Amino acid sequence: MMRRLAILVLALFCGLSLRAQQPADGAYAALDSLALNYLSAIQVESVEVKQVECDYLIGSVRDSLLRQHLAVTLFKYYKDAPVMGDEAVAIHIYDKWFASGKTVFPGEFEGLDAQMFCNLNRNTLLGMDAPELTARKPCRGKVEVPQKGVTTILWFYDTACSKCKVESQVLPGVLEKAVDFPVTLVAFYSGQDKKAWKAFRRSFKVKNPNVKLLHCWDPEVESDYLRLYAVISTPKMYMIAPEGSIIGRRLEIESLQSLLPVAKEINTMFALPKQ
Repeated sequence: MMRRLAILVLALFCGLSLRAQQPADGAYAALDSLALNYLSAIQVESVEVKQVECDYLIGSVRDSLLRQHLAVTLFKYYKDAPVMGDEAVAIHIYDKWFASGKTVFPGEFEGLDAQMFCNLNRNTLLGMDAPELTARKPCRGKVEVPQKGVTTILWFYDTACSKCKVESQVLPGVLEKAVDFPVTLVAFYSGQDKKAWKAFRRSFKVKNPNVKLLHCWDPEVESDYLRLYAVISTPKMYMIAPEGSIIGRRLEIESLQSLLPVAKEINTMFALPKQ
């Protein structure tokens, strides 16, 4: 059924390419709708399957303008993927079809924006080893992030960020109620205001013995965390398994809650024994 729908999408794209050099916006909209319906139909498939299907769709369109339009449509869909981890499909499309020169973005700015997205996100895809950072503790000393041997929630925030303030009110309650296995919450301050950061630390508490709260920052950005974890805005939250692989990215409070039971199972499998 899914492949037949893909063939229908291609038939309409190819039919349109025979009728007009530059299809009307209405015709594009109808084709986009059908293509997006197909992407929804394969939403439960693996990233690898989605990559193959996108290559099949794009590669089967011979008209250069229509191939460009379809490739851009698929890239944008997976760039803001409804399923966590599907950003890898967008990066695959960019590498295979745009970076290779097989097709191009219609505008220079659009191409640069896509390139920046891929460069910022290709280091933190699901299943990859989390980039290691060395950050500063509030007083003295340094700390390695993520923490080895324990599930790590890496939360980048700024005291001046309104959404961060909302998350900081909700996050402790979630961790107090839903966590019954060892977790380290790394609250990574991305701002520069030391006084504001100190005030935040005084008020931000997690009353759960299973949760270790670790505050840190990197005001000189010596760790390159902005690029490595795509912290171009805050808040930004990741979950990292005890052995160091990324098991959650682009997390909101609700998705964090959904992921915690999975993290508990992974923690049981991979957590290092206590010395």
